[in-house]
Amino acid sequence: MTPTTNTDSDHRTAVTERLLSRRRLLTASAAVAAMAAAVAPGEDVQKSRGLVAPRSDRRILLSCKLSMIPKERKGLPLSTVNRLQLAAEAGFDGVDFDQAGEHSPLGAKLAVEESGVFVHNAINHAHWNQRLTSADPAERATGVANIKHCIRVAHAAGGGGVLIVLGKQDDGATETIENRCAEEIKKVLPLAAALGQPILIENVWNGMMYDHDAPPEQGPERFVAFVDRFQSPWVGMYYDIGNHWKYCQPSLWIHGFGHRCVKLDIKGFSRKKNSFCDICSADDDVPWGDVQRSLGEIGFTGWATAEVTGGDLERLTLIRHQMEQALFA
Repeated sequence: MTPTTNTDSDHRTAVTERLLSRRRLLTASAAVAAMAAAVAPGEDVQKSRGLVAPRSDRRILLSCKLSMIPKERKGLPLSTVNRLQLAAEAGFDGVDFDQAGEHSPLGAKLAVEESGVFVHNAINHAHWNQRLTSADPAERATGVANIKHCIRVAHAAGGGGVLIVLGKQDDGATETIENRCAEEIKKVLPLAAALGQPILIENVWNGMMYDHDAPPEQGPERFVAFVDRFQSPWVGMYYDIGNHWKYCQPSLWIHGFGHRCVKLDIKGFSRKKNSFCDICSADDDVPWGDVQRSLGEIGFTGWATAEVTGGDLERLTLIRHQMEQALFA
């Protein structure tokens, strides 16, 4: 018997590898063909896999809060899928899942897939009760857990962002509460970065980063300084224009926030009556023309979400028209 040489062994190995490679190629080709056969001509392959994407031909996309959409219609209960579809029927590009605490990540994912309606953000309203500024460590821990849940819901739904409220000025001295909530936010940033979900701070009437009793024309410097202390691309602003029209010029804040302004909340406000109102209504004196110009000057692209009293299809459609007037007219 002729002894086996290294050359013979190498040759057999090479032949075997070629056969295996060919088998892998044929298997992969068959899988691709099977997938192509399962997708009807002209059907979006992404859609066939359960992925949902928003339109991408407009600089600013319009959204409403999930809580603005009724849970029943004509006396019949509406599922989350039905509610998302109602938003799309009203002409919205997507929905902000502001009831994330009521849904599991899987539930949100399936609702988006079945409805075909994009969810761009998540919020858990428990942030007013389990505050990051609370002196109680247990409350802060629950607040952190809530934010992590929202991160997972937003990611599962296919969105990109989680709105948070920092807490309340009443929880302590300014420096104390700002340091306290900053330390809690740092705990969620690894998960936020891993799942691609920026943590977005909303300016609300909580006494933080502005003077609630001072006159208008306040600047955004305190918000900017707070965001910048993290030196992270995963912390930004969800700027509510109507909330702080009482205290500031939106154009000044938009320019001050610059790239930190990731998303917008939209509502009307009357300085004359000192009350919220419908967007672009007779009472609304928000300078929407200045808002449009300023957003253009900073190159803002992203989501603008209505946060007003919702309702049926007719009401939701009206709100969408009002947003278009405020942002595009």
